[in-house]
Amino acid sequence: MIKKIAVTILLIISPHFHAFADTASDGLWADVKNTLSETWNSSDYELYVPVNTWHNRAFYDKEKIDGYNEHPWGIGIGKYRYDADGDWHGVYAMVFADSHKEMEPVAGYAFQKMWHANNDFRLGAGYTIGATLREDYHYLPIPVIAPIASIEYKQLAVQSTYIVGGQGNGNILFTWLKWQIK
Repeated sequence: MIKKIAVTILLIISPHFHAFADTASDGLWADVKNTLSETWNSSDYELYVPVNTWHNRAFYDKEKIDGYNEHPWGIGIGKYRYDADGDWHGVYAMVFADSHKEMEPVAGYAFQKMWHANNDFRLGAGYTIGATLREDYHYLPIPVIAPIASIEYKQLAVQSTYIVGGQGNGNILFTWLKWQIK
């Protein structure tokens, strides 16, 4: 059942949706496994340093904002690759201080369609899918599906995701630096 749910989610968000729309789920599942395997087997690493957590002021009152941590100090590491189209794929693990100053680990896969202004400067937009563990949920796994975007210069990038939520929860812009180790 979990495999079918994961395949369905990946089918919806896959950057290659058009190529798989008419194929059986085994074909899609094989492509997902190949993409993850190629990325995992890459010899290129990245270092992640969380730098900011911004709580959208339209969804929180001042008292809540004043009590939240917006400095998510932590660290992460990942493996990455650029595919034949120049798009970025990454598998990662990161730990940081959440809004309540509790340690929050997150791990997953990310994809970004990249626009290359030149060999050094790139813009990216895509998604991440993974899982996180939070103290306020008794460190039970929580699925993560979120958009990501980046501005990159050579090996350094500023990358962000926006965690959608409701009034008084979520609606957080999470930003980190990404350094590609060569």
